[in-house]
Amino acid sequence: MRLFKYHTVVLYTVLLCLFISTKVLAKNNMEGVRVWPSPESTRVVFDMSSKPDFSYFMLKNPLRLVIDLQNTQQAKYLPSVPKKHNLISKLRYSKPKKKNSTRVVFELTGAVKPVVFALAPTGPYKNRLVVDLYSKKQKSFSVDKSTAKKRTRTADRDIIIAIDAGHGGEDPGSIGPAGTYEKNITLQIAKRVARLVDKEPGMKARLIRTGDYYLKLNTRTAHARKKRADFFVSIHADAFSSPGPNGTSVWVLSLRRANSEIGKWLEDKEKHSQLLGGAADLIKDTANEKYLAKALLDMSMDHSMKTAFQVADEVVKELKSVSKLHKKRPQAANFGVLKSPDIPSILVETGFISNPKEERKLNTAQHQQRLAQAIFYSIRNYYKRNPPDDSLFASLKNNKPLRHKVKSGESLSVLASRYGTTISALKKHNQLKKNTLYIGQILMIPKA
Repeated sequence: MRLFKYHTVVLYTVLLCLFISTKVLAKNNMEGVRVWPSPESTRVVFDMSSKPDFSYFMLKNPLRLVIDLQNTQQAKYLPSVPKKHNLISKLRYSKPKKKNSTRVVFELTGAVKPVVFALAPTGPYKNRLVVDLYSKKQKSFSVDKSTAKKRTRTADRDIIIAIDAGHGGEDPGSIGPAGTYEKNITLQIAKRVARLVDKEPGMKARLIRTGDYYLKLNTRTAHARKKRADFFVSIHADAFSSPGPNGTSVWVLSLRRANSEIGKWLEDKEKHSQLLGGAADLIKDTANEKYLAKALLDMSMDHSMKTAFQVADEVVKELKSVSKLHKKRPQAANFGVLKSPDIPSILVETGFISNPKEERKLNTAQHQQRLAQAIFYSIRNYYKRNPPDDSLFASLKNNKPLRHKVKSGESLSVLASRYGTTISALKKHNQLKKNTLYIGQILMIPKA
């Protein structure tokens, strides 16, 4: 009997030691892996059970990025990589240098600049290891001479409206009680606004985010600048710590801290989004802050802020017929996405996604379309009253005879759509017998 008890104690002791040693040697778990491709980078996120202990290095012939995660148990599988905007051909495991560790190999399609960093738990996420890969062939979206040069004057040009769908990818934005992600609502409404803008002769839409991926705040306005945008509108869905608040609101830039409770919450939420989607911004983008500090002193900022406020006032008036207003006047806050000194910018909160009733409305196509129309009508009406001198809107306002020089790829149907007329009217006005146009040909455009 004593011998049996002795062996039992020894067995329990051995099993306990094995259990403890396993926990010590592999104390972290890779709970999942997500891939977020975007036009300017590819992001891979490793969801971890605790803070990752990692190192990485590059290999050539063929090009590979190797990441070692110490004391980590690998995930059951690695995801396939979407072909769109692909910088990675494959993700795979390899034999680690140390036992109870995990080695992940990124097989690359070309030269990249890797940015690897850990993120602490925040919002819906636990600990994460984030790998951002930037193609070395791709031009940077930072503000430089190429993106800051003046617009080439073109007679009767389109007014360019940059439409930014807030959040995206790793950053879901606010999450409604029923699980609705803000990033999905904002993209749906942004696309609706873009379609309305593109149908208007003399206007052209440029979507800043076209899919489910994250864009850093400073690159959003840089994208707009690269596209020579006349105006920038960022679309969001509001949220608060309680489900009570509801209604739409429109925000413009304030050079001071917001003085309302909701404003302070939204400013904090923007910082929270940076942590969700791009903590590297907070660490590395000091050069941009220096640029911004100087640019805010520029006279163009004063003009941009005045224009933004006037358009914001229009949007508030239009939204009255669509939804309850949370605020009856444009609000001011220190949002990073509004800080472009040369592009008038506003932020539209389309409703409180934290309110169950408004969450349901924001998910309906009808309500999304009415919100999009309110935003579009406001911007269009402002620019019809205050058109840039070289725009089609200016020529129409001044009743000037319109002349168009045919460019490559243009046809009678394309020009009829742009100028709000018909093919038959164009042919009659220019005494054309055929539908064929020639590059360099001058056409007189009849009044719509």
